[in-house]
Amino acid sequence: MGQNYRFVNKDGVLNVDRVGMRRAIWSDAYHALINLKWRYFITWLVVIYLGINLIFASLYWVEGYYIGGEKGWSFVECFFFSVQTLSTIGYGAMAPQSTYANALVTLEAFIGMLVTAMSTGLLFSKFSRPTARVEFSNVAVVHEFNGQRTLMFRLANMRGNQIVDAQIDVSFARFETSSEGAEFRRFYDLEMTRKRTAMFVLTWTAMHILDECSPLYGLSKQDWYDSQAEIVVLISGVDGTFGQTVHARYSYTIDEICYDARFKDMLHVREDDGVLEVNYHNFNEIEERGSCV
Repeated sequence: MGQNYRFVNKDGVLNVDRVGMRRAIWSDAYHALINLKWRYFITWLVVIYLGINLIFASLYWVEGYYIGGEKGWSFVECFFFSVQTLSTIGYGAMAPQSTYANALVTLEAFIGMLVTAMSTGLLFSKFSRPTARVEFSNVAVVHEFNGQRTLMFRLANMRGNQIVDAQIDVSFARFETSSEGAEFRRFYDLEMTRKRTAMFVLTWTAMHILDECSPLYGLSKQDWYDSQAEIVVLISGVDGTFGQTVHARYSYTIDEICYDARFKDMLHVREDDGVLEVNYHNFNEIEERGSCV
């Protein structure tokens, strides 16, 4: 298989490149813009804004003498006149004085109204869209728990609100070859000791027992590498503030699993005031480190 493959990147984004899909360029424009990262989204808005103004500035410049009140007509003056028209500022220093110029102003004002409405709607949608700020431990650990070999990893709700009816689904993904020689990616569900919590507020240690029923039972490190295996984690629930469903993804490869190690404790009750204290400095800390690549 070559280099180590992972289905889900560390930031939760799918590591998939879709090739050969036929769809119209603008069929999912709204969905694509909503899912853009903020820096790319703002860049697109700036490019569109400048592009519209440059196009209309060129049209004004072709017949510039139809614009009255200008001082030393130039392309720069045309550009700023376009900016004033698009945003309906109208300082009064320049004004259209012909049918051609008025037609351009009418068209640009209409386009400006559409662009403003759409960009405002997109900005509001991006700001108001609920997202989960769930942090996953950098590594998963395997050690004895209640006399059973157990795989563990941690989750933390970093937003401070409640994720109601949170559910976790964990899968073991690996490449397999069928009896006919076809290679495919297969997913096995991992049974968790607790896969649902009514209220996810602080932290959650997810556990999977490595017994004979587990797809991970008896796998060597070389088996993981040969099959490009990966543990894929999905948590979903209802945001307690917005009342809408949120989710987060993560994954672990064999290089991110520490054997014969355990996480350091995060919770303790202060003796002076009886308040439960959560020490997030220990979120990724492990002890009794054994085999950890």
